[in-house]
Amino acid sequence: MEKKNGGRYGEILWTSLKLGLTSFGGPAAHLGYFRDEYVKKKKWLDDRAYADLVALCQFLPGPASSQVGIGIGLMRGGLAGAFLSWFGFTMPSVVLLVLFAWLVGGGTGFDTGWIRGLKIVAVPIVIHALIGMGRNLTPDLPRLLIAAVAAAGVLIVRTAAGQIGFIVLAGAAGYLIYRNRPPSGKEEGEVPVAVSRKTGIAAWLIFVLLLIALPAVRTAANHVLAVILDVFYRVGSIVFGGGHVVLPMLEREVVPAGYMGTETFIAGYGAAQAVPGPLFTLSAYIGTIMDGIPGALVAVGAMFLPSFLLVVGMLPFWSVLRKKSWLKAALLGVNAAVVGILFSALIDPVIPSSIFSVWDAGVAAVALILLQFAKQPPWLVVLVSGVLGAAIHLFLG
Repeated sequence: MEKKNGGRYGEILWTSLKLGLTSFGGPAAHLGYFRDEYVKKKKWLDDRAYADLVALCQFLPGPASSQVGIGIGLMRGGLAGAFLSWFGFTMPSVVLLVLFAWLVGGGTGFDTGWIRGLKIVAVPIVIHALIGMGRNLTPDLPRLLIAAVAAAGVLIVRTAAGQIGFIVLAGAAGYLIYRNRPPSGKEEGEVPVAVSRKTGIAAWLIFVLLLIALPAVRTAANHVLAVILDVFYRVGSIVFGGGHVVLPMLEREVVPAGYMGTETFIAGYGAAQAVPGPLFTLSAYIGTIMDGIPGALVAVGAMFLPSFLLVVGMLPFWSVLRKKSWLKAALLGVNAAVVGILFSALIDPVIPSSIFSVWDAGVAAVALILLQFAKQPPWLVVLVSGVLGAAIHLFLG
């Protein structure tokens, strides 16, 4: 059994590490990479269970894509699996941002050709995920309409509260439409969670206690590491809306206090967008500027700890709740809304921040053909897009 678990843990770490090295393009693209790897290739869960997990993480504060990765690791290998899944996905960008903070501080820009290609690849990655998830999760007219309304609503109401609100409305619509739907005879999305409810309750208690206690620890310790611990844990606990929302929150915490200048802060934000993995690893850069390697380790740990605790706290109860017939009906609507929200992310910000010319659109088309029709692995598509982006930058400007 030990050897079996060891092999499973190694597989979790290696799979998440590959994703951490190649997942460019932001949260929406990350969800596409995850689906391709965990649902299509590994078959650790199906589209319905995956969409359920995505929907759950949309309700939680923190980085949704990282939380999905933690959740999949938790399902696959318990607490150790959750940690390994997070570690593999997060550490590549943490290392790169620490190096950036060391080597160039705030003095180097990142607007280069290969970055252009890496931004472009987010478009086909999201389209590829939309095609697959849409086929499975919006197979009839009511769910297509729910997805369309969710997409339009999220594009109009551009707040995290609005996004959560449309997911709730989609759940209500799903319940009203599908509450009398006969059982399919096949349970889809049945994924065991190797964590007890007691562990889930303990995670919730730790989450709340740290949120209350850390400000007092910061005051009593009067040390920069205590400041980092308090700031990043608090921001990681309350930020909704993804990595871009964390920018103004962190800026208000560290720039006015004199830990770094505005230009240095913005340079780190640019670097965080240029590396694979979650944008929340901006914490590694800021922590390094504030207090070197110890600061980076504390900042990254504090930033992601709330996400870890919330996922561990929720999943044991979610896995039971989602078996209820009324919730199954609601989840049909919620899952359709997830497709709509992913489509809205494609419309804004993915396309506007990635496609600036007909040449960029051509690169995106090549990448989509490689993904959707040639069935090439995402890492190869990322490599090809980076090379083509660099060529466009070099020869066409």
